[in-house]
Amino acid sequence: MTSVSMTVNGKQVSGEIEPRTLLVQFLRENLRLTGTHVGCDTSQCGACVVHLDGQAVKACTLLAVQCEGAHVGTIEGLANGAELHPMQAAFREHHGLQCGYCTPGMIMTAVDMVNRLGHELADETIRHELEGNLCRCTGYHNIVKAIAAGARAMGGEPLRQAAE
Repeated sequence: MTSVSMTVNGKQVSGEIEPRTLLVQFLRENLRLTGTHVGCDTSQCGACVVHLDGQAVKACTLLAVQCEGAHVGTIEGLANGAELHPMQAAFREHHGLQCGYCTPGMIMTAVDMVNRLGHELADETIRHELEGNLCRCTGYHNIVKAIAAGARAMGGEPLRQAAE
């Protein structure tokens, strides 16, 4: 067994794990943060996206021990209590989810996208940036609309109604 310590959603955590434990396993099994999903086991789907030291990464591609001392953000850490993060609210408002399995990874990728590229994102840019995230339920139209609205909301603009 190996000791690992990191900050997850602003809280210092540690655990005794097998050296081969993936970050996604540590989050789900040790910390019971089950919003980070395992969708493919091959790093193709993006359901496991988290933020590692401020950047989006696929948690199924990293060993937990590689994150020693790092800051990890999960979907559970986005909301401020009962108040949804603007991107989460945009996904709800613009119906950017169907079954919801890919949604946490999509939202974490979207927040990273806005942090890197700004609050005004063209649909083509959003679609390109989502290439590492798969949704098996939809054609991405509402996901793209939700991300564009969430990006604007993260910049201080209020969310517009889904009918617009």
